[in-house]
Amino acid sequence: MEYTKLGTTDIEVSKLCVGCMSFGKAGTMHDWTLDKQQSEAVIRHALDLGINFFDTANGYSAGTSEEYLGRAIKHNIARNKVVIASKVYFNEGRLSRKAIMREIEGSLKRLGTDYLDLYIIHRFDYETPIEETMEALHELVRAGKVRALGASAMYGYQFYHMQMAAKEHGWTPFSVMENHYNLIYREDERELIPICKQMNVSLMPYSPLASGHLTRAKWSSGSLRGRTDKVAAGKYDRMKEQDVKIIKRVQELSERHHYTMAQIALAWQWAKGVSSPIIGATKAHYLDDASAALKVKFSPQEIDYLEENYVPHPIVGAVDRNPKPGVMLLDVKHSLC
Repeated sequence: MEYTKLGTTDIEVSKLCVGCMSFGKAGTMHDWTLDKQQSEAVIRHALDLGINFFDTANGYSAGTSEEYLGRAIKHNIARNKVVIASKVYFNEGRLSRKAIMREIEGSLKRLGTDYLDLYIIHRFDYETPIEETMEALHELVRAGKVRALGASAMYGYQFYHMQMAAKEHGWTPFSVMENHYNLIYREDERELIPICKQMNVSLMPYSPLASGHLTRAKWSSGSLRGRTDKVAAGKYDRMKEQDVKIIKRVQELSERHHYTMAQIALAWQWAKGVSSPIIGATKAHYLDDASAALKVKFSPQEIDYLEENYVPHPIVGAVDRNPKPGVMLLDVKHSLC
């Protein structure tokens, strides 16, 4: 395994992050999530591979994702040997000070820890003043409940204003951006990613394999997730006709270099300056495949070849308003993730 630092912090993470949306009580969010024992088996395998970075959220599977992750860590490794990220936003009060103070306590309790290494705002809150959110997050850092801060899918101007509010008031800025980014969704290359690079903010994209579309030659999958994941359909099906051309090129490069398609797609992420793409694994061997991608290298011409057929996409990830209370996953036409 290879490691890198998050932003300008001293937090060292593996160059792969395990996405914990795959863990939790089935039916509370998705039908395909892993139970306690299955989750622990995947987490243990990740640790054996040298992966130390885990990303969850307060709303994943009604909090059971955090519970399963905390349980597995307690059983298998010392707390200070792993980096845990969780998120806040899809909850009552969004990013108000009251909500943040309430939700951090819930996350810490479910995870069985007294601090988070990384606390991420899951979306931009259109109802709470930026200053209120940033000051509350800074209070958590000062109190020792959070080591570093991150943000997730939003528009570039929103992220910039939040960073400027932190700078102007002497509050803790964001060190990490968890955005939607892969070979068939690259809209953040226009503004958000350049802002992050300018501010030395690390990228830890979600859906680096586009919900499996970049791992197989066929668009559809017969797996349980493939049959039931309406969120994935909402994120990608609208642009299928254009995106299959890119997937075909991933397949061609995988055959040329004798690597899997997933390894090609992940290696492209690191070639683009990503620190730690998030892998949502429902089977332990998926992590073996992902780890092996670290040895894949591209020529500039091959990167151009992979990217050449990309066309502008509708925005998927950033929201233009707060969703209705209680909504975590929107319908197939307006998927969040």
